[in-house]
Amino acid sequence: MTAPILPAQPPAPGHPGEAARRALSVIFLINGALFATWAVNIPGIRDALNLSEAQIGAALLAVGLGSLCSMTLTGAWTARHGSHRVTRTAAVLCMLTLLPPFLAPGLPLLIAALTVLGAANGSMDVAMNAQGVTVEQRLGRPIMSRLHAYFSLGGVLGAALGTLLVGRVPMTAHALTVTVVTAAAALIAGRFLLPDLPSAPIPAAPRRVPISAAAALLGALCFLGMLSEGANYDWAALYFRDVLGSPGGQAGLGYAAFVTTMTLGRWFGDRLRARLGDETIVRGGALVTAAGLGLALLTRDPLPAAAGFALSGLGLSNVVPVMYGAAGHALGGRGIAQVASIGYGGFLLGPPAIGFIAAQVGLPAALGLALAGALLITLLGGRAFALIRR
Repeated sequence: MTAPILPAQPPAPGHPGEAARRALSVIFLINGALFATWAVNIPGIRDALNLSEAQIGAALLAVGLGSLCSMTLTGAWTARHGSHRVTRTAAVLCMLTLLPPFLAPGLPLLIAALTVLGAANGSMDVAMNAQGVTVEQRLGRPIMSRLHAYFSLGGVLGAALGTLLVGRVPMTAHALTVTVVTAAAALIAGRFLLPDLPSAPIPAAPRRVPISAAAALLGALCFLGMLSEGANYDWAALYFRDVLGSPGGQAGLGYAAFVTTMTLGRWFGDRLRARLGDETIVRGGALVTAAGLGLALLTRDPLPAAAGFALSGLGLSNVVPVMYGAAGHALGGRGIAQVASIGYGGFLLGPPAIGFIAAQVGLPAALGLALAGALLITLLGGRAFALIRR
């Protein structure tokens, strides 16, 4: 169990850090809403362009590749221009990249549009987390878990809006509405972000060094956790639509259940972590995820399946954040960078791999890959924490 971080004396009312925290919460929230809007419309885009599961997998891979390319550059941009400027710019650009995929007339342009969306999101992801560190320093207390809860809350709101609009209004109208509202929110919130402290600049990317056994295992577990997260985010709506036969906006029920419990788990995650310990949170949470996915894949009734996706979200909610925290506490900045780099591969490769497998054996069997990943976290988590306790 990592040592708890004790909050400093609360800042006085009107402290600029509080305004920045609220503004950054809005930016995390709209990022979650953006991806929820895309996720609940995947079935409609698949039908409109007559795409196979493998082609959807290729499109999802484009998002990951675009993000990975921009992430490698954004660290230098934030060091040069400040995380507040890069966050403000990247957030607006990211919101504006939501609409082009909905206008693509075929797979090649869809892949191109999603690559651009992924690149904008990768920059936004790195910059807004760097800004989160700056705000933490100004406030003297941790806020990162709650910020990530706002991302999940954005997913809940985006999924709820999608449930109301999908099948009732054109997809482009849905995407345009979200684009206008979120881009405006990004412009307003960006005005309240804080310059980075000169005494604590954003660190440059570490030089390539041999990876420790602890970092490698923590990274592998993050990979599996992110693979399972990505599977739920990107394939829940298609599972409800194609396998369970849920019509229209009801196809977003599983996604909404997943992101709702993910949000609640992250919102109260710090309290559970202090009470139960990191290893219990990770291994127990992964076991709950496996049980939830098992329920969802064994039933053909939408309500029990939604309950299964809800359990999956609850179990996964703190797995990756706790792994990042454990890596930072035990291995330092270089270790957490290594763990994050390995872990992101789960988002990059997992959802497309499920698409390619689904084309051969069907989506329920392909989603078994996410279930297997959760079980491996349960089995290997004890070894990972034993390594970092040495």
